[in-house]
Amino acid sequence: MIPIRCPHCQVGLKVDESKIPATIQTFNCPKCKHPIPVSFVTKNQVADDSETVILSFPGTKDAKIGKIHVLPNDSTPEQTVQLMEGVNIVGRKSNVQKSPTAIDTKDKLMSRSHIVIEVRKTANKDDYIYYLYDNKSTNRTLYNNKYIEPGEVITLKNDDEIQIGQTRLIFKEE
Repeated sequence: MIPIRCPHCQVGLKVDESKIPATIQTFNCPKCKHPIPVSFVTKNQVADDSETVILSFPGTKDAKIGKIHVLPNDSTPEQTVQLMEGVNIVGRKSNVQKSPTAIDTKDKLMSRSHIVIEVRKTANKDDYIYYLYDNKSTNRTLYNNKYIEPGEVITLKNDDEIQIGQTRLIFKEE
């Protein structure tokens, strides 16, 4: 357990670092619900942002998880969505959905929870495997220019293209 202080409401917290995924970028304060940024450092690194919680986990500095590069169009600015270990629900950002995998867009053909990308460690625990499936979206999902069928699960590879609504995404392994 490590003691931290929320930079927003100043409440003192104790965090069990063994229960925090190595890919986490923020977590919400249980009191004020504001996101608390997290950085992972080794003993030799020094953080320069006093608002960031520093967590040190042995063996996680080389852990790399994939990203989704969102290609710009008339409704959507260019952006990158960082995936996290576990279930990532990807879709249109809304005032209700505060997910780090929400896409900032005006594309109304994209559902708020359009697709799911599940990130799991491989058997050797050094790499990740990425599973993509449509989350029962109204307008379906294209994967490399083919529709994903209901219940179909795709294993993503580097540079695969996903289209949700009118927005194109490129999957990048790190």
